[in-house]
Amino acid sequence: MQIFAVANQKGGVGKTTTAINLAAALATKKRVLLVDLDPQGNASTGLGIGYDERTVGSYAALMQEAEAADLPRETGIENLSVITADNDLAGAEIEMIATERREYRLRETLRSLEDRFDYVLIDCPPSLGLLTLNALVAADAVVVPLQCEFFALEGISQLVRTVDRVRRAFNSDLHIGGIVLTMYDRRNNLSELVAADARSFFGEQVFETLVPRNIRISEAQSHGSPVMRYDQRSSGALAYQALADELVARVVRKG
Repeated sequence: MQIFAVANQKGGVGKTTTAINLAAALATKKRVLLVDLDPQGNASTGLGIGYDERTVGSYAALMQEAEAADLPRETGIENLSVITADNDLAGAEIEMIATERREYRLRETLRSLEDRFDYVLIDCPPSLGLLTLNALVAADAVVVPLQCEFFALEGISQLVRTVDRVRRAFNSDLHIGGIVLTMYDRRNNLSELVAADARSFFGEQVFETLVPRNIRISEAQSHGSPVMRYDQRSSGALAYQALADELVARVVRKG
């Protein structure tokens, strides 16, 4: 089982969009679990799961209030399960402050599910706190969405420093699994410049796949569906399928 934290400490970069659609694309070939660790719960909403349906989820995973096997729930998409973000998740960071091994709670829960899934994607909050720290300690690698806009590289350099600190203190295997260029617009010179800067600085860590600005991606989320289920021939769906293939290939090469 490979665990990826989908993270960027800068908001509005397509993090949750990437988590949802990459998970759905991977699920066409693999058994996938998406963990919604953002108190906003947008990944759960993006899979069509309403607030009243989120009873036992990522809060219970962190507080270890339920059996790990009872946490994943089906999404209606074959091979894709989710651990939803419930209403109590926002208070989890405060409640965990006094608990032992608080940084390892999610890791311990997920490791007990390794026979059930091939890939786990964790949608992290856009900040560094105990929730994101739990995701980074649990993960094998970090997938970083990078919006093709001004100031984008500043946010990612902060995340790289965070990954280095977590690797030294908690999880020696953690590394950057790949950087995803999102909201790419070929008509915009700035997109081209950001992509070129990212590749010159991070080299092969940047995925070849570019996720375009695509109205179908936004429409799909408003319908509680991944884009490849909403319109599998759209440029957004094709991009996320290509990204999933590229990620799997990287895992195979590394393994």
